Amino acid sequence: MANVFDPERLHDISRRAVGKTGDDLFQFVIDECARDYPGHIETRQEWLFNLAGGAVGMMTVLHASLSEYLILFGTSVGTEAFSGRYSIDIYDWVLTGEMWTYTEETFGARTVSKPGDGALLRKGQAKGFRLAEDTWLLEYGRGPIPTALPMALGDAVFSGMDPRTIVKTLAIYARLVTRELLKGKI
Repeated sequence: MANVFDPERLHDISRRAVGKTGDDLFQFVIDECARDYPGHIETRQEWLFNLAGGAVGMMTVLHASLSEYLILFGTSVGTEAFSGRYSIDIYDWVLTGEMWTYTEETFGARTVSKPGDGALLRKGQAKGFRLAEDTWLLEYGRGPIPTALPMALGDAVFSGMDPRTIVKTLAIYARLVTRELLKGKI
């Protein structure tokens, strides 16, 4: 089975979510994704810490397979970090707040993404980023997802030393990947 998710459709869902906040925002995005991608969205919100590249945020996993993931990610207090350099493409759509980014090539200028805007981190690229207070994103990754797990879990393992977050993340990922494999999706 090929990729399930279409970045343009996800961007459209994100644009339609602009103006909503809190639980209404999260439920809207989940419901719209479940409607557009029946059988591939986890509709139960299971929020957990995500510590990666120096950033601390919260996420709930909407989809996980060996080739794609979809999460709601953000922070109520703001965070700043290194994106990491991956073997996958990562799309972020701002639902609320602002995301600032810069690259090695554009170190003297920042790109500001506001609600409804999207940003793409292509495989092999890296960015510095900052999420303002109350910034929430819909994030989609496409490619060999297991290759991103060391970066996704590195801070929880080495600096946060948080076994609960590590186990919870791996358990959710394994459960959702197994569900997709049973449907024939890698």
